[in-house]
Amino acid sequence: KPGEQKHPKEPPSLQCMHLAVVACGDRLEETLIMLKSAVLFSSRRLCFHIFAEDSLKPEFERKLKEWPSSYTKKFVSSIYPITFSVGNAQEWKKLFKPCAAQRLFLPVILKDVDSLLYVDTDVLFLRPIDDIWHLLREFNSTQLAAMAPEHEMPKIGWYSRFARHPYYGSTGLNSGVMLMNLTRIRSTHFKNSLIPGGLTWEEMLYPLYQKYKNYITWGDQDLLNIIFYFNPECLYVFPCQWNYRPDHCMYGSNCRGAEEEGVSILHGNRGVYHDDKQPTFKALYEVIRDFPFEDNLFQSLYYPLQSRFLDTVHTLCGRIPQVFLKQIEKTMKKVYENRVIVYLGANHKY
Repeated sequence: KPGEQKHPKEPPSLQCMHLAVVACGDRLEETLIMLKSAVLFSSRRLCFHIFAEDSLKPEFERKLKEWPSSYTKKFVSSIYPITFSVGNAQEWKKLFKPCAAQRLFLPVILKDVDSLLYVDTDVLFLRPIDDIWHLLREFNSTQLAAMAPEHEMPKIGWYSRFARHPYYGSTGLNSGVMLMNLTRIRSTHFKNSLIPGGLTWEEMLYPLYQKYKNYITWGDQDLLNIIFYFNPECLYVFPCQWNYRPDHCMYGSNCRGAEEEGVSILHGNRGVYHDDKQPTFKALYEVIRDFPFEDNLFQSLYYPLQSRFLDTVHTLCGRIPQVFLKQIEKTMKKVYENRVIVYLGANHKY
């Protein structure tokens, strides 16, 4: 466009996988453990985009600098204030959970970022981000975002039973893990229930909220469901192992992808990392939290997990430990093999 500043493209070796998170209130530790899980297993360079209340910024900066240099060289981080470009900022901030609506504005704020993975603070990566990042290549020409269903079974799903507004598909979407092509989002005019001609993402957000605010329960997630109800061709739906929540095992195992491949991304919503309702989820969180960065992954992470899981076999989620361990074991083997190959290569004498 005339007058638009051009940014040189990064060479492929330096290109980032962009990861965004929004942290307010008491979510500092959760966010750091999520970022730790991302750095532990991923191969390519990461760019962290952390949206946080002003009071949390110094603590984020201090904590991330404390990580060993072998890990800090794997990422760069930027910390942003909480801002809303349209509508009433206080209204947005109070929607559902503090600051959660910030995720709706990522395409508007991160104008120089082409693609982005957004996750909630209560997410843990059990395999490299590289693997979910590759799903961007599977988008067809109309798809611009990817999310997992809110539930696998309509008869016990929340949206299919209680929603008073339009929602995507038969069970709705969960917005805790969102893979987005921001360039496409910014250039698309979305069909909606407001005007027939279509609106840009930024134009649509506040009028949509105004229209449905008395009918939504889950805040920004409900707004995303409404958007993709009217624009289903824009969504790539990824399977439940990429956003595995207590709902997938507390009513019996109902995520076939996790049973076959293992959990790829764990989403400990409803505070399960911090209470005793789902000890399997809590065990994973605490073992990753307590893992010393430079220690052996099998000795200080995998074996403690196996031991902790033995104490959870009496629970519905604890009865299927292989679902939680399969992917993380595969990931650690790959990390170990890569390190051995690098070590042998550096020390091999011809």
